[in-house]
Amino acid sequence: MRLLRSTDLALRVLMRLAVAGDASPTTRQVAEDMDVPYTHAAKVVAELQHLGLVDARRGRGGGLTLTERGRSASVGSVVRTFEGDGDVVDCEGATPCPLHSACRLRGALRRAQEAFFATLDPLTVQDMVAEPTGPLLLGISRGPGRD
Repeated sequence: MRLLRSTDLALRVLMRLAVAGDASPTTRQVAEDMDVPYTHAAKVVAELQHLGLVDARRGRGGGLTLTERGRSASVGSVVRTFEGDGDVVDCEGATPCPLHSACRLRGALRRAQEAFFATLDPLTVQDMVAEPTGPLLLGISRGPGRD
């Protein structure tokens, strides 16, 4: 299974904000820290804000902060939200699979997908930034010459 770029970015944004402490980086700063286009980061941040995981304040003194809900969010839940509930394979697309009514593969792939999510469900964003990840994230976010 391969995650969408937006899912990967959402998880990285949440992890980055989890180690931000009292700082409130802007979306632009987070995008630069992660070396992703600002427009991609802005779309992901908007969705995270809509989900109540991130607070975003505009203007002077603004920036991004992780909410308590975001800190305790299940990684599995975030992945499900960004990935959607669709099947791993599209058996009913433009050219429906002729095996659709008797296929065993679709069920096996669905069970594998659920097992993947179930593995991520007990993990929280806070768990993802425990040692040694948190300090490493702080070092990356400062970048060369940003101390």
